[in-house]
Amino acid sequence: MKITSTAFEHGQEIPSRHTCDGEGVNPPLAITDVPEGTRSLALIMDDPDVPTHIREDGLWNHWVVFDMPPSLDRIPEKQEPEGIPGTGTNGRTGYFGPCPPDREHRYFFRLYALDTRLDLRPGATREQLDEAMEGHVIEKAELMGRYERTG
Repeated sequence: MKITSTAFEHGQEIPSRHTCDGEGVNPPLAITDVPEGTRSLALIMDDPDVPTHIREDGLWNHWVVFDMPPSLDRIPEKQEPEGIPGTGTNGRTGYFGPCPPDREHRYFFRLYALDTRLDLRPGATREQLDEAMEGHVIEKAELMGRYERTG
């Protein structure tokens, strides 16, 4: 399984259009090679480079979506995918673009193929999603982009 974007290559810079310095819209994502037996997909975008004085665990969840259909092959720019939105670290649902407070940060778009649909309510947290996915992950794909604010 793969997750890619036409906006940036794995390991490269995320265009400012998709950050707090631009329009703050999600980048377009393409999903390929979803494995047989997948009943749902989950997507988590996070930043593991947050200073610990801001977040003790050093992690900021920017986008949490689950129970996406296994037939999903793309998430267009500026669109939330079909599925159930979870709550990010900012306390809201939906995409929240990169906005690093200090230096270049890494942003991971992690896609999970699951062998079940999850029994979670809209607004579930990343922690609740991680717990519900335990033992149900068939395959995982990852796309990482970088961003540093200038100015």
